[in-house]
Amino acid sequence: MCGIVGYTGFQDAYNIVINGLRRLEYRGYDSAGIVLEDTNNNFKFEKTKGKVSDLVEISENLKGTFHVGMGHTRWATHGVPSDRNSHPHLSNNGKIAIIHNGIIENYDTIKTMLISKGFTFASETDTEVLVNLIQYVQDTQNLDFTSSVRVALNEVYGAYAITVMHKDYPGVLVVGRLGSPLAIGLGNNEYFIASDASPFVEFTKEAVYLEDGHMATISLEKGVDIRSIKENEKIEPAVQELKLSLEQIEKGGYEHFMLKEIFEQPKSIQDTLRGRLLVNEGIIKMAGIWDHLDRINKAERIIIIACGTSWHAGLIGEYLIEEYARIPVEVEYASEFRYRNPIVTNKDVVIAISQSGETADTMAAIKLAKEKGAFIYGICNVVDSSISRYSDAGSYTHAGPEIGVASTKAFTAQLTILSLIALKLGKHNGNLSNAEFMNLITELDNLPKKVEDVLNSTHEYVKKMSHDFVNATNFLYLGRGFNFPAALEGALKLKEISYIHAEGYPAAEMKHGPIALIDENMPIVIIAPKKGHYDKIVSNVQEIKARKGKIVAVVNYGDVQVSSMADYVIEIPETSECFSPIVASIPLQLMAYYIAVYRGANVDQPRNLAKSVTVE
Repeated sequence: MCGIVGYTGFQDAYNIVINGLRRLEYRGYDSAGIVLEDTNNNFKFEKTKGKVSDLVEISENLKGTFHVGMGHTRWATHGVPSDRNSHPHLSNNGKIAIIHNGIIENYDTIKTMLISKGFTFASETDTEVLVNLIQYVQDTQNLDFTSSVRVALNEVYGAYAITVMHKDYPGVLVVGRLGSPLAIGLGNNEYFIASDASPFVEFTKEAVYLEDGHMATISLEKGVDIRSIKENEKIEPAVQELKLSLEQIEKGGYEHFMLKEIFEQPKSIQDTLRGRLLVNEGIIKMAGIWDHLDRINKAERIIIIACGTSWHAGLIGEYLIEEYARIPVEVEYASEFRYRNPIVTNKDVVIAISQSGETADTMAAIKLAKEKGAFIYGICNVVDSSISRYSDAGSYTHAGPEIGVASTKAFTAQLTILSLIALKLGKHNGNLSNAEFMNLITELDNLPKKVEDVLNSTHEYVKKMSHDFVNATNFLYLGRGFNFPAALEGALKLKEISYIHAEGYPAAEMKHGPIALIDENMPIVIIAPKKGHYDKIVSNVQEIKARKGKIVAVVNYGDVQVSSMADYVIEIPETSECFSPIVASIPLQLMAYYIAVYRGANVDQPRNLAKSVTVE
């Protein structure tokens, strides 16, 4: 949550910070602010409730004269979105400014202490407590700027990524992180700070990703000095070359990032398969699996931990691994896992799935599992993310940057990785014959082309039919087997961006409650490919038709039975049942997108949501 940008150098800091905030707005967009340091070491700042565009309207007078500054785009945790709760926050003496991503859990205790010492507070935020704690430490212990920040951070509990400026230390930025991500871009006599590398990708290809429990003091005179927060131990920076390109984080002619990312899926699936699926050789090459094959195959149980869309991918992963590798799998919400005293042993393998690799609940869950001796396998889309670094092994998806808050290409890339893992394990432990394995990997290899065919053949039809559902208030999504989780994901996409209530259900469970809702005003989306429980789906459709429900059917080319009963028919190519969720998800993503567009919703930045959930 929340986006942080900082800069010190020779360029116009205002432009650097504002453009960086625009790129990080997917992380939060209920308020924004900026603070700049002038030549007299005074702070100039503006902040406001609303989006970065609202900040620009009130701050353009700051353009062109400052070379040091920082900015923030917020997803509210403590305190409602408002001007006064927006970041940056100033200390009582006006000398220290801070921006913060995360939550300070013991802020109330610290606030009570500070009030007893005469401090006052203008906001409801935990962040203002931290900046005043830094002032208190400096005032009472007579420490320099960096030391004051370090001592204060040792007094707080929670998660944070912070950037701090001090009037008495011109040109200096102090940053620290625990749980929330922070990157430092290394330019030519200039330095950049951001929650991810997107704000500075056109200026440098070198970055340092600050590790958990580390802080850094950054200045043109002394460069980047990294220290451990606890012990003040000096850390040598590990400089990495950025693979990110400017083209990847721009819309490329599409109206929204979400639509662009939907259409990127043939490429993202192909990129995720590339170098791993070698059909001509009849093998799957995955170093993360191969190096630990015995450990994973001998697992008594695999536990998949994830949140949101990644949890839906995990459910399909459960079906895949149990079907082909015959290893018991449980799928857990990360947010529930760590709080219910789970039974985890050193004979378990935990697969953590996260697009960002920074999801706080998932990170906390795998830390708990690792403490109990489990082997951790990470599936992430962001190189050098926290989860990827903490895992014992793992696989990166190659979806590329996903800017739209509602996940699309990351979901299908995660399913691609899970398919590779299941087939690799199944072949190795003998549950898949060579013929079955070859048939499945050949079909997997064909998926990028089939996804491209779906986009080309269904786009205009889905765009047109979606207009009929603008005034719908409820949707029901139904699927069986592998396509039950696909129904859950389809419903999630719709409610995330259009704000229409939607539920996903196993089709057979419709009779155990949801059928009471069905009437002529209720749209029901049925995922009904030929392979996998088709006859049972036909019976479900007949039950819906008898109650006059409006049926949107996702079927294979040439389907007759379900199509004859449906009000809307979306045709997709046939594939193996286990891969049908990937193909079927494409038109459901398009339908959610166009319904949201017709309803006038902000597709890329749906209300109350943020892309990277870095607080629990």
